[in-house]
Amino acid sequence: MPRTVFLPPRQHCWIESDAYDRSTFARLVDETPSLRALQARGSAVVPHFDALLEDLFALCFKLEPRWRAEDEVAPSAGLNRILLGALRDHPLLATLREDTQLEEARAGLATVLMGEELLERLERDELLPRSDRADLWDLAQREEALRRRVAEARSLEGTGAGDTTRADADRQVALAEAALRRKAQDVAQRLREMPARARDTLPQAAAGLCRTVAEAEREAHGWSSGAGGAGEAGHAGRTIELGRRLARSPKLRRLAALAGRMRSMALALRRASLERPNAEVYEVQLAGELARLLPPELLALRHPLLRRDFLRRLHEGRLLAYRLRGVDERGRGPLVVCLDGSSSMAGDKELWAKAVTLTLLEIARRQRRLFRVIAFSSRDMPLFVRDLNPREHHRIQEERVFELAEHFAGGGTDFELPLDAALATLRSARYRRGDIVLITDGECRVSPAWLERFRRDKAQLEFALFSVLIDVGSSTVETLHALSDRVTSVSRLTDDAARDLFLSLG
Repeated sequence: MPRTVFLPPRQHCWIESDAYDRSTFARLVDETPSLRALQARGSAVVPHFDALLEDLFALCFKLEPRWRAEDEVAPSAGLNRILLGALRDHPLLATLREDTQLEEARAGLATVLMGEELLERLERDELLPRSDRADLWDLAQREEALRRRVAEARSLEGTGAGDTTRADADRQVALAEAALRRKAQDVAQRLREMPARARDTLPQAAAGLCRTVAEAEREAHGWSSGAGGAGEAGHAGRTIELGRRLARSPKLRRLAALAGRMRSMALALRRASLERPNAEVYEVQLAGELARLLPPELLALRHPLLRRDFLRRLHEGRLLAYRLRGVDERGRGPLVVCLDGSSSMAGDKELWAKAVTLTLLEIARRQRRLFRVIAFSSRDMPLFVRDLNPREHHRIQEERVFELAEHFAGGGTDFELPLDAALATLRSARYRRGDIVLITDGECRVSPAWLERFRRDKAQLEFALFSVLIDVGSSTVETLHALSDRVTSVSRLTDDAARDLFLSLG
């Protein structure tokens, strides 16, 4: 092959990156299911969509992004250059980068949100007609075909192949090269003619992210630590997943904010309370609580390697700690929460009810107590039953919490069916000696015969029924007084009456 062949580069990213940038992005892809799914979906729509996502991440993450020259990137990645070019010098990018530079979770979240909006427009044919997308795939295939032809021609050099065979191979290379040049010029021309609204897709997507990314990432940490999980420090992929769901759901954002405030208040009440039962140290156990650690465990904090082992065992709840035996063991059993999901609970009532539920869930998690929620509405609607912390160390199943947060049945209200289900739960060995919390606006009546039977069962099983009246709108308290050992309303959760619930159950 004496002449120089136009061999397209194998590079498809327009932003220069080093090994650290690439490994960070690869780790985020591995940790983040939504990012992997986005890559897979996009790669079936246009070629090199994965490279576009990597470029978006680099633009958001790197301190000083540097662009590759046009002849350093394969022509089939030309669409990426057009889309990224509109964002390159846009002031919105500078604003966005103030929150995402060297912040891998925020940069990853911005990449996912911008990439999803871009892909949705591609799938609706708003950016390119199907024929142009087909030409991009054809161009990518021609690039690969030319590389194969060149590799075959070079493999004949220095072998015993005849002049005719080598000439035929060179002719095939020339034909593939000519076809590639024509296709590349044609595709480049049509990409330059893309409408301005299509080229500005990424700036438009970034416009809605300048405030959302930082807020969603902070709310994700708050949700993770208080409204849904034990928290996993350093797990950027998990933060991206949470942030994406919160960014796309105003309802979840409001619920996270309300639950966070309520959780802070409940934990502050518990810390401030002096109503603690007398207790004595009677054995050593494995735990994850710092307050009762054995002194030798704290010595590990002075050694760099032992400190890492200490943090690992703290996370796993396997540090040696004193165990206390108290006289008063009330309120330490499992919790079964019956959550009203009837039509009268729609709107603010639903958010308040679920915020109370998530606050109780966090208290249960901290105290290693099982937690089951039974969401109900009318008798003809099936109950929504979820165990939210069933596994070792009572770690919260975050996906189940999201299912609960997004579930709302509507319909009428029936107390008898969910409370019967709660009684059946308390009869099982795992939930024995538990208590029931009923969260509702109270707009329901029960039959006298059922009420009498419920009271007998309550005395037999020796549990307490705590009711939380959601009185932010219309509400009725008569039935709750007949059923409950104690009734607390959410309008009173902002003062000392919150002790009725959070301290009694905590």
